[in-house]
Amino acid sequence: MIKLIADEVLDAQRLDAGLASVLDGYSRAKIQGLIKSGNIKVNGLLPKPSQRLKLDDSIIICDDDIPDLSILPEPVPFDVVYEDDNMAVINKPSGIITHPTTVERSGTLVNGLLYRFGNNLSDINGEFRRGIVHRLDRNTSGLLMIAKNNKAHEFLAGQIKNKTAVRKYLAIVKGVLKEDFMVIDKPIGRAFTDTCKMCISEDGKSSVTEVRVLKRFGDATFVELKLLTGRTHQIRVHMSSINHPVYNDTLYGFGKMKIKTEEQVLQAYRLEFVKPFGDEQLTVEIPQDEKIMRVLRFLEGKEQNEK
Repeated sequence: MIKLIADEVLDAQRLDAGLASVLDGYSRAKIQGLIKSGNIKVNGLLPKPSQRLKLDDSIIICDDDIPDLSILPEPVPFDVVYEDDNMAVINKPSGIITHPTTVERSGTLVNGLLYRFGNNLSDINGEFRRGIVHRLDRNTSGLLMIAKNNKAHEFLAGQIKNKTAVRKYLAIVKGVLKEDFMVIDKPIGRAFTDTCKMCISEDGKSSVTEVRVLKRFGDATFVELKLLTGRTHQIRVHMSSINHPVYNDTLYGFGKMKIKTEEQVLQAYRLEFVKPFGDEQLTVEIPQDEKIMRVLRFLEGKEQNEK
């Protein structure tokens, strides 16, 4: 038996076609046979071959010949900022994908977590997401809560679901925001024209981001953002929707600038939550990363030269 969580590769695909595309040696006809014999379930229910998958759908496949999709430990770089018997908070570098996908199973944060913590990680969301309570985009750096067991995972995930955990980000965005504080409340869904993108959609999921200005420059703004929901690419989509895309976020409309960095200048820099399993509040904060400091130095220098 193997458990998969539908990722960006499988999102919006037919169940039979999607699984056939990611499982080596499994034809569409064989997948259809497994579905019809009741050996594949989606979210605990028996599906039809034509069912369209959605992001984060849980897929369980029962077949003795299923290919090995195990995730191997690898020495992937990250810093452990906090750790106890039930959890850890780590600082994920930019450029590392949080968890494996059906087509990318090496060099991810989960590979590194298995190398660092062994099997002392939650598996409530399957092998591909061992220990992962919430995610960051590949090129977004910063803090992530890691659960060492399933009870801790549920405890921490419950705080995110109930909006009692606080997740704050730093970003530099294009243009000058007029308001010192604003709330962006726009639903987000999958962009049908590009499966790698999200978009503002009336049929999307409720998505809310708080934005607070830290410093304004001539053609950019340094901001702090607080997530009240946790949708894929939420900050990037919301800021793009008000014509202030995150610096160097080429997927969501940021044009060329004189200074080059990796994609999106965005960092998860602060977490506030209650430690499992009591009422002790913990706040974890890290300094600005090199990507943010580099762009700030460029903007400050540009401002000085223009005076």
